Amino acid sequence: MALQIHHVRRPISPPPSPSPAGSPSSWPTNYSTGSGEVQRSFKLVKTMSSKTARKSRYSVTVRSSLETSGTAVVVGQVTEVDKDTFWPIVNAAGDKTVVLDMYTQWCGPCKIIAPKYQELAEKHLDVVFLKLDCNQENKPLAKELGIKVVPTFKILHHGKIVKEVTGAKLDKLVAAMEEVRSS
Repeated sequence: MALQIHHVRRPISPPPSPSPAGSPSSWPTNYSTGSGEVQRSFKLVKTMSSKTARKSRYSVTVRSSLETSGTAVVVGQVTEVDKDTFWPIVNAAGDKTVVLDMYTQWCGPCKIIAPKYQELAEKHLDVVFLKLDCNQENKPLAKELGIKVVPTFKILHHGKIVKEVTGAKLDKLVAAMEEVRSS
């Protein structure tokens, strides 16, 4: 089973001096890290312009995969988890900070903070952002995590809960997250 963290970059300039062949296929395509296999793939995209003869644009796709449940986690986005996928994702995150939004469908403050939580995920690419619907199906996990009110945000590091923010308090969530990231 594999957790995949995807990070896609938009078009970029080619490297200053590619290999003698000059082809992107000769650039480094993968390397490994301690937390899992990281793969880099480069793709050359040629575009035609009516005003200029030919332009070359390069885009890069970076994919990082960690061993776990098969759930895909996309960096820069919030990933929905359930009782079966939560702990495998947290464990696979290793030393990355994980922020969990525990919400319900009927909660007004949860609906208000959801877009702001997504913006945080887009801004902090070194953090894994998850959300858990505390419905009947996920009640055992919600109970295990000690939820009393919604929304509740749990901040985890190395698989352990280190901070908690209750209520739709974005400034307190950001401060707690920054404190954990800097420690």
